[in-house]
Amino acid sequence: SAFSFLKINISARAVAMGGAFTGLSDDESSLYYNPAGITSLEEKRFILGYHNYFVDIQSGFAGYIQNVGANRFLGLYASYLNYGDFVQTDQFGNTTGEFSGGDFMIAGSFAFKHGYNMSFGATAKFIYEKIQDYSATGLAVDLGGKYTADRNRWSAGAMIQNLGAQLSALGEKKDKLPLTFRGGGSYKPRGIPITLSSDVIIPVDNDIIFAVGGEYFALKPFYVRLGWNSFGSNFRAAESDDSWAGFSVGVGFDRKRLQISYAFSPSA
Repeated sequence: SAFSFLKINISARAVAMGGAFTGLSDDESSLYYNPAGITSLEEKRFILGYHNYFVDIQSGFAGYIQNVGANRFLGLYASYLNYGDFVQTDQFGNTTGEFSGGDFMIAGSFAFKHGYNMSFGATAKFIYEKIQDYSATGLAVDLGGKYTADRNRWSAGAMIQNLGAQLSALGEKKDKLPLTFRGGGSYKPRGIPITLSSDVIIPVDNDIIFAVGGEYFALKPFYVRLGWNSFGSNFRAAESDDSWAGFSVGVGFDRKRLQISYAFSPSA
């Protein structure tokens, strides 16, 4: 599919929890995982993130959320992926220079509450990709819903992600976008300081993905997070028997009105 960078999970908190965030979606990263979740944020919010990916590949994101009424919320969000530098050669293998490439996406979200327990959200996205002298563009939308109950002790959510089309392609052929269906839930057991979450993710261009995660918050303002995502097996080299690929771990801590989080997910 085109614009595969759209499938890279964002946010250190969500990544540490295996990307199981569709039903939980209770912080600023809801802009990516389920826009309906931004209705749980009652004041202006910002999010910044950086992802050190494979080799020289790097990605980042930034988002802003604010309420525009008692039950209505707006969000802006942008992300990028930088491929790093490549050596350019001619047909005989002689070096002729260097070139680079990358992806960029900018999006706007709107969400509203319907009653006390239900919320809905939508995101419109413009996508741009460039490598050397070639570029491609696309448009997509995300549609999500979220249900909470028992004073937010448990929640469930569902989402259609990257519903759209490629407007122009790097070559002559246009490809489909990475359309994905997501569903999940979260639960906070009574008397236990932990949040549990799980997701089922169905991409049209790959196998079904399962994700689970947990966040331990008894040490507040310090948090410990663990997760597992079945897609991690794709990051394992053919000859590797590394059983840790797909697992993730992370920490976070609050500093006044700021939360700083870090996540690590091994591959081999």
